[in-house]
Amino acid sequence: MRIGMPMAYSGGFTETVEQLVDYERAGLDVVHVPEAYSFDSVSQLGFLAARTTTVEIASGILNIYSRTPALLAMTAAGLDYVSGGRFVLGLGASGPQVVEGFHGLPYHAPLARTREVASICRAVWRRERVVHDGPLYHLPLTKEQGGSGVGKPLKLINHPVRERVPMVLAALGPKNVALAAELFEGWEPIFYYPEGAKDAFGDALEAGLARRDAALGPLQIVVDTHVAVTENDEDREAAMQQVREHLALYVGGMGARGKNFYNDLARRYGFEDAADTIQDLFLDGRKAEAAAAVPDALVDGVSMIGPKNWIKERVDAFAATGVTTLNAKPLAPTHERRVADIATLKEVGA
Repeated sequence: MRIGMPMAYSGGFTETVEQLVDYERAGLDVVHVPEAYSFDSVSQLGFLAARTTTVEIASGILNIYSRTPALLAMTAAGLDYVSGGRFVLGLGASGPQVVEGFHGLPYHAPLARTREVASICRAVWRRERVVHDGPLYHLPLTKEQGGSGVGKPLKLINHPVRERVPMVLAALGPKNVALAAELFEGWEPIFYYPEGAKDAFGDALEAGLARRDAALGPLQIVVDTHVAVTENDEDREAAMQQVREHLALYVGGMGARGKNFYNDLARRYGFEDAADTIQDLFLDGRKAEAAAAVPDALVDGVSMIGPKNWIKERVDAFAATGVTTLNAKPLAPTHERRVADIATLKEVGA
């Protein structure tokens, strides 16, 4: 089992990067840098590349709307170059609140857009003269399509370190999950609940894998989780409370009613009544009550909090459903304990 860790985008990034060498020594395989409507992750990934030597660096995630496909490809090739071939391009559709609210772009056709982005990126990395005429992107843009008429097919000037930078698609909905299994090296779901994974994702994965090109290799499944190795009841409850609040924010508040992908996922896991309650409370401003309404079964299922033998059981449960990387946020209160928890996770997943 590969072990990853997300970086925080809300502050303290530089200090965390300086400590990252400790996580490398503990066996960390990959670090993910998020980008919602925070500082851009690309500049921070470049900083990471200069401060690390072995750990892979991944965008987690870049949305497919706010950068053109060619710019995404250029960025990935550049980060792969400065890191010596250690970059993973994490992509996702994000959601209308961010894409329309922050970027001012219409949120439409996420599936078609994702498919075209993947195709254009791979053409750029192969240093082909990029010619693409899809429903959403036209390269070069002709005069009939609104251009000046002087655009011409171009290829990347530089020679990329790799002809194919690995791409991971963050996806939750059935059609997006099927697309990840079909076209991407990896798939990243959030709040992965192994006991409910087959019901939530099984049919979509099967459909996508049936169309998968064997040249892509086996599908890598990168799941987000939290870890706290402890035998202390108070420490365990404090860590579980952090997960409850995190789940309540997403299930309750990340999207309007009927447009919350995380709420939909909780329902697909079998927590329909709890999903309703959490959303009602959160949208009413009763955030503490929303967190309290998150079922313990869901908290325990999506996280790894408890003694070492329990952590081992949870790692095995994730692995049994095909998970290949645990992107684990350590919850311990000190840096030393967080590093030790990553080392434990690496040990029990070996």
